[in-house]
Amino acid sequence: MSEDDSSTPSPDVPEKRDAPEKRRGWLDRIGSMLSGEPSTREDLVELLRDVQADGLIAADTLRMMEGALNVSDLAVGDVMVSRAQMVALPADGKFLDLMKQVVESGHSRFPVHGEDKDEILGILLAKDLLRGVVADNGPGTIRELLRPAVLIPESKRLDVLLREFRQSRNHMAIVIDEYGGVAGLVTIEDVLEQIVGEIDDEHDDAEDPDALIAAQADGQYVVNALTPIADFNERFGADFDDDEYDTIGGLVTAAIGHLPEAGEELTLGRFGFRVARADARRLHALHVSVLGDN
Repeated sequence: MSEDDSSTPSPDVPEKRDAPEKRRGWLDRIGSMLSGEPSTREDLVELLRDVQADGLIAADTLRMMEGALNVSDLAVGDVMVSRAQMVALPADGKFLDLMKQVVESGHSRFPVHGEDKDEILGILLAKDLLRGVVADNGPGTIRELLRPAVLIPESKRLDVLLREFRQSRNHMAIVIDEYGGVAGLVTIEDVLEQIVGEIDDEHDDAEDPDALIAAQADGQYVVNALTPIADFNERFGADFDDDEYDTIGGLVTAAIGHLPEAGEELTLGRFGFRVARADARRLHALHVSVLGDN
């Protein structure tokens, strides 16, 4: 090899050095934090984003890590299902009537109240209700099937609640306001969704997120609540006014008079609406029937 050849750097050398030097940058930052030098959570989040940008962790992993960090900043009141959206059962209800409510809601746990809805007597599990219905010489009322209710304040931190859920194996807690009344409820799923994102289950409609209006085999339609009223009118030959509300969800919510919950029904003109999916924040999807067509 000539002297010129030995002194001429390979064109590949700078490219081979780039990645190690970049890795040393964030590795040095990790070492700096672990060595006890002052750091902030913002620095940690920035570092994690750099690591994700380098391809060492997936974007979903980064979102979950950021969610886990943010949980300590949130209180129960930030994520709870409000009292108006709770599906609660009366303690003196008939078994079959209660079963209809349970099936319609798709939930597995229910607060049970006395004559006053602020009087929470306990939590009813759907499986316990089913056993009570089919059992020979079973309980006369659901009061005998109730499990103790956990009461917590709106101000409780989510990370503390998650730890308590894990230790006690409870999955639901009743949220009490400063006056001792029922403010809402929170489940372990509500907490976990702050970390991993929305969790759908078998009761959630498996909709094409790109299809605002989807025809069903039974002749009904699943309509995204964000469907513009103008698009709904065009599809169904309707004449709903869109001066005050832009979306079909906004129109239905206004007509019902409150933020609706799953199962609530409404007839407007020649259309029957049933809430397919909603949470404590907004209406998501509707089942729509064209009356007279089915």
